[in-house]
Amino acid sequence: MKHNHPDVSSRRAFAARAASSGALLALAGTHPAFAAIEAGSAPPPEATTLPANLANPPDSPIHSILQDTPLPRMVPVEMTFDRPVLADVARVLREKLRSGGVLAGIRPGMKVAVGAGSRGIANLPLVTRTLIEELKKAGAVPFLFPAMGSHGGATAEGQRGVLKNMGFTEDAMGVPIRATMEVVRVGTTPDGLPAYVDAIAAQADGIVVVNRIKPHTSFRGTIESGLSKMIVIGVGKQKGAETCHTLGYGRMEHNLIALCRATLASGRILFGVGLVENAYHETCRLEVLPAAEIPQREPALLVEARRLMPVVPISPLDVLIIDEIGKNISGAGFDPNVVGRYATADVPLTDRDPRITRIAVLDITAPSDGNATGLGNADFTTERVLRKFNLIETYCNLLTSTTIVGGKIPMVMRNDRQAVQAAIKTCLIGNPRQVRLMRIRNTLSLDRLLVSENLADEARRKPGMRVAGPAAEMTFDCDGNLT
Repeated sequence: MKHNHPDVSSRRAFAARAASSGALLALAGTHPAFAAIEAGSAPPPEATTLPANLANPPDSPIHSILQDTPLPRMVPVEMTFDRPVLADVARVLREKLRSGGVLAGIRPGMKVAVGAGSRGIANLPLVTRTLIEELKKAGAVPFLFPAMGSHGGATAEGQRGVLKNMGFTEDAMGVPIRATMEVVRVGTTPDGLPAYVDAIAAQADGIVVVNRIKPHTSFRGTIESGLSKMIVIGVGKQKGAETCHTLGYGRMEHNLIALCRATLASGRILFGVGLVENAYHETCRLEVLPAAEIPQREPALLVEARRLMPVVPISPLDVLIIDEIGKNISGAGFDPNVVGRYATADVPLTDRDPRITRIAVLDITAPSDGNATGLGNADFTTERVLRKFNLIETYCNLLTSTTIVGGKIPMVMRNDRQAVQAAIKTCLIGNPRQVRLMRIRNTLSLDRLLVSENLADEARRKPGMRVAGPAAEMTFDCDGNLT
């Protein structure tokens, strides 16, 4: 029997109104908000409406479905983590450059290419500038080049733009910045994989790499994200990144080690500067590794980085709200090692990983330039995020890495309020008033967070956690976004 429920009728009426105003426009159609995104640039300020088939106005049936979902009162919590830190990063770098002997091989007039990555690494501009100064003092003629795989839309100008946004300009660094996506082949692995190096950097007398060493977001191994990865995927540009990823993350450690050794055997890499950060996103260790020592010494630094990395401190959770994601926060937008939500099956969950039913992402950071990598690992997001989604920036990155899940678009809600309510409504608990909910700024900032009122006692019992204030209602601005 056919039932015409009032809700069904209202949804049909709403669909008819949308159709009469030009519905069924494709996402990549002629609407100005998406034409700009296709071109790789931000939409113009006046492009504030979405295509009719994506419309979710205040009177939509979605609002009716979600409006009665209760929101918990939230309690501020402060976390205390182990906090080793380098008080003077530049001084430590100068001392280790001189004591480690890596500058002894620098000849007067020697051209040295210094690779600059695209991550939001603590003190990276300071470390790079100090490194350049010491190379100059040793008689070298250094220059900077983007060592960031396929980032920046896999174009030389795009990668220059990423560096500029991070503070890497020729004036700030005191050297030229030379960018290309061209590569040269410098070796071959025993399995027949070609090892590539940036074509401009390959013309120098030597290459120096700088990178943070940390757990990777999509695989596990004795080396993950660090100097070896920078040599293969950063210095190797899009072509090198594609080669290393082509067989998937199940082969990533093997390929990274083999390709790194092939590149090191070419003699083009002089040394690497490895950085380790604490849970507060501060530099806590710096090591200068001669090229030949990178494969042997990097694994111990990874172990230390993993020990210091924070995780969401309460588990299980029904809902996690993440205010922002971005490439400057994690290669995966938000770090799966922190929240336990991985994009591949190559990372088995351990007791350390939190269990979270629903994740809502509310915004993308400005430095990410619309690169929404990792958004597909969430369950809900906002129209604000959709408008910032840069297809070229995101897809070039993910087509190269083969991690396509991260580029999918989750359910898009009108605003923060709807995203939070949708996550609560679908988190599979009998009483939504008992939702176990946490809100964090991003996965680099876990020292201050908010938890639902029913988690306050649990937070008090956790080592290193302190309830920092009374419970309060969630507050939203006139657009329905959290304040």
